[in-house]
Amino acid sequence: MAELERRRRDWYRIARPNQLAPDGDWYVWLILAGRGFGKTRTGAEWIRQQVKRYQFCNLIGATSDDARDIMIEGESGILAVCPQGERPLYKKSERKLLWPNGAVSLIFTADEPERLRGKQHMKLWADELGSWRYPEAWDQAMFGLRLGDNPQAVVTTTPRPTKLIRELVKADGTVVTRGSTYDNQQNLAPSFFKQIITKYEGTRLGRQELNAELLEDNPNALWTLSQIDAARVKVAPPLLRVVVAIDPAVTSNEDSDESGIVIAGLGTDQHYYVLDDVSLIAKPSEWARAGVKAYHDRKADRIVAEVNNGGDLVETVIRTVDTNVAYRKVTATRGKLIRAEPVSALYEQGRVHHVGTFSKLEDQMCDFNPITSTKSPDRMDALVWAITDLSDTTGLGLFSWMSNEAAAAEAAKKAATQPQ
Repeated sequence: MAELERRRRDWYRIARPNQLAPDGDWYVWLILAGRGFGKTRTGAEWIRQQVKRYQFCNLIGATSDDARDIMIEGESGILAVCPQGERPLYKKSERKLLWPNGAVSLIFTADEPERLRGKQHMKLWADELGSWRYPEAWDQAMFGLRLGDNPQAVVTTTPRPTKLIRELVKADGTVVTRGSTYDNQQNLAPSFFKQIITKYEGTRLGRQELNAELLEDNPNALWTLSQIDAARVKVAPPLLRVVVAIDPAVTSNEDSDESGIVIAGLGTDQHYYVLDDVSLIAKPSEWARAGVKAYHDRKADRIVAEVNNGGDLVETVIRTVDTNVAYRKVTATRGKLIRAEPVSALYEQGRVHHVGTFSKLEDQMCDFNPITSTKSPDRMDALVWAITDLSDTTGLGLFSWMSNEAAAAEAAKKAATQPQ
């Protein structure tokens, strides 16, 4: 058992070549790799080696939960890869790791870019950069990467084609390492591998999530990431209305669809602002609590919920959590394409802005091909319901607008065929 543990700890014996730091002079080592590649282990092992020489080797997670649950306490995180004599003391309340040799690792989150302002680093490990809600956190981190004789950052991320990732790939001083899920198949549980392959293989999203391809925008999708990026903002203006839209799932096991929960607001400029995405796989009582919490946290005016699958039970579950919420039920009587197209048009006009980055929602939007997609796009559906409800107060009335347009077109067609 001791020998097995020793071999497991001997990273340089078991690591694949693309998991070892590149030679030469580099500033950023960008690891673009698929799910299950071993990105976390690679980042954790790199930090473990760097603290032997450098005093400040800091960490940035996409969220505080990710930093704790993946980078530090995860199965391949820092506490797991370090043998007893090297393992740091994790001071959760102080958000730092204290290493036995006196080195310190400060723990940051991309959700709080201002906390990075003024902090300095010798080495940095940044995880899931492509999913950071506030990409400006990277800029703040780079301003502080200036201590020691060789400041460097390792970025471990799935290759979402965001503006930041594209710029980093092309930047001087960046070394890019690519890897796929299949590289690490021998170390993945067969059930995990089967589940991932079943879910993603053969799809556009699978090329990103499994094969780690940095994809161009999908020409058949209703939305593109470049379009979303162009209208993205850091903060929303004063809001006239806020709604929480819920597209509830029928079941809650690990293979279930998510319950889409998206919060959006109408600004004083008559533009629309996507404020948050708190979608999840959950039991009815859990998604209802999440929706009601968002309603109160955002001081929303209304919860809008699709009732096609749950009928009146949807309202019953929500009111079990809070009887006083303002509630409106909506029913999908048209196909997803017809419901989504008017909202897509608002994006094309630059009238819908994402306040920060919502990677899972945006991936779903940009992957949705209305002609061929069969999977229910739950987050996207919730987004469409939210913007549609808000549009009713601007006089756009997206659904009625579309129906009137269709009726007008049909009338014009008939008039053109009538004899003069």
